[in-house]
Amino acid sequence: MDFKALPKIELHAHLSGSISRECLHDVWVEKKERGETDLKDPLEEMPAGKFDYNLETFFPLFSKYIYALCNDLSSLIYTTNAVLKAFEADGVVYLELRTTPRAIPSANISKDTYVHTILTCISAFNTTSRSMKANLILSIDRRNDADTAMQVVNLALAHNIVGVDLCGDPAVGDISIFAPAFARAHESGLKITLHFAEAPQSSTPAELWTLLDFKPDRIGHVINVPGDVKAEIVKRGVGLELCLSCNVHAKMITGSYGDHHLGGGGGRGTDDVGVFGSSLSNEYALIAEHFGLDRDEICTLARGAIDTIFGSEEDKQRLREMMWK
Repeated sequence: MDFKALPKIELHAHLSGSISRECLHDVWVEKKERGETDLKDPLEEMPAGKFDYNLETFFPLFSKYIYALCNDLSSLIYTTNAVLKAFEADGVVYLELRTTPRAIPSANISKDTYVHTILTCISAFNTTSRSMKANLILSIDRRNDADTAMQVVNLALAHNIVGVDLCGDPAVGDISIFAPAFARAHESGLKITLHFAEAPQSSTPAELWTLLDFKPDRIGHVINVPGDVKAEIVKRGVGLELCLSCNVHAKMITGSYGDHHLGGGGGRGTDDVGVFGSSLSNEYALIAEHFGLDRDEICTLARGAIDTIFGSEEDKQRLREMMWK
C-alpha cells in the first residue's frame, strides 16, 4: 500500500518539533554566516538516526537549542513554511499545527506578533495549496502560571484560532490552576485538546479527572489510563490523538508499537516528526505492520479522524469527499 498517497489527517503536530533537521541546518548556516549564532550545527546537535529522546532530554532540546536558533521573524517564517510544505508532501490533506505563543524580546517579537506571523504563513499556504488545509491550535505550557494560560486563551479568541491545548513536561506543574482558562475557552466556543496520561507522574486519578473537568474535545497520547477513566472517555466520545513513534522512542509506553490501543474515534499523529523522525505515512505503515490491518481497515482508520477535527463543517465535508474516493 502506498501510505504517502493515502489522504491523511494530522491532528497532533507541534510546530517547533516538526521542523526537520535539514531545515534547522539551513537556518543555522544563514545565522552562522552573519555571525548571529554560536550554536552547534543542528546536524551535530541532532545527529542523523538519533530519535531516542526521552522526557529528560526532549524538553531541553527546545528550551536550550531550537528556540535559541529560531529566534527572529525570518527563521519563524522560513521554518513554518517548510513544515507546512513537508506535511503536504507526505500526503496530509488536513493539518492542525499547535504552538505555544512565544515572546522573543531580542527580536522585538511579542506573543501577539508571534501568533500573527504563523497565521499569516498558514493563510498564505491555504490560499495556494490544492491539497492541504491547515489550522492553528495555541498551547498552554504546564510550566505557565494561571495568568499566562488566560493570555493564551485570549490570544486564541482574538485571532480566531480553532482551539487550545495543554502540553509541556508532564513532571512539572499543578494543572488545576488552569481551570479558569479552560473554562473561558469552553464557554467561548474554543475547542480543547489536552496531553493526557503521558507519564506515570501525570496520570494520577486526581490529575486525570481534573483534566476531564476541562471538557476536552480530544486528548493526546492516552497511555496510562485506568479503567474507570477509560470508561468515562468512551462515554463522552472524546477524540484520541495517538502518537506511536513518539511514545515508543521516548519510552512513554511499556513495550512497543503493537502494545498501543487503536480504539476510539480520532487520529494518528506524529507529535514531533523533526525529533522522532516518523512521518504520518510511516505511522500508518507501522500500524498496518504491527496490527495486521489491510487497505480497507487503514482507510477506515484514517477517515475516523474527520469528525474530531477542530475545523469547520465545510472542512469536514471536503474531507469526506476527498477520503472516500
